[in-house]
Amino acid sequence: MGRSFENRKASMAKTHGAKTKVYSKYGKEIYVVAKNGGPDPDANLALRRLIDKAKKDQVPSHVIEKAIDKAQGGAGEDYAPARYEGFGPGGCMVIVDCLTDNSNRTFADVRNCFTKTNSKLGAPGSAIHMFDHQAVFAFAGDDEDAVLEALLMADADVTDVESEDGMITVLAPHTEFYKVKTALVDNFDNPNFEIEEITFNPQTYTEITGEDVDMFDKFVNMLNDCDDVQEIYHNAEFPA
Repeated sequence: MGRSFENRKASMAKTHGAKTKVYSKYGKEIYVVAKNGGPDPDANLALRRLIDKAKKDQVPSHVIEKAIDKAQGGAGEDYAPARYEGFGPGGCMVIVDCLTDNSNRTFADVRNCFTKTNSKLGAPGSAIHMFDHQAVFAFAGDDEDAVLEALLMADADVTDVESEDGMITVLAPHTEFYKVKTALVDNFDNPNFEIEEITFNPQTYTEITGEDVDMFDKFVNMLNDCDDVQEIYHNAEFPA
């Protein structure tokens, strides 16, 4: 077996660790959304969106159900959202969203990631003004005019509709997520969405080159290793 077996075992351990992180992330977020807005996905649209997203990321049903049951029980951790902004390797802009039951610990963990990768933690508002908070949908298709017409007929506020390489991409304000999704499902025979999410899209990009590329990878990996980090948004762009 030798080295080949060791490499395979290391790869399996890394994959397992990544899955564990994903399950933990969704479990925590589903718990918070269900606790704050109710455990019924039909009445709690934020919970429904989150469950759909978790299933698309292959989170097992028992993880989802356990988080909802925990929220219904009323006991458990009291998580609060925390957002950190700053500048990563090469001067790119970064937003780090967390859920925490200990803000001092979370701040120390995130600050450590910035400090050890030649990055700079900024004040609230230092980066987020250069991102658009948007709903994003992408699915197979090429008739952007038909998509735009359907969305306008549904009275959905749309930022942009693009067609490229056989894929339609729809951008809309994050508050229009459900209206846009409903219009697309009703008019296009329930399209198989490659992307359906609410995210922060950068208005401009910062190209990262040379040693900053490796440092950026280290930076993101360190953040992903923090238990409280839920999402990382950035405007880094890498040369082809």
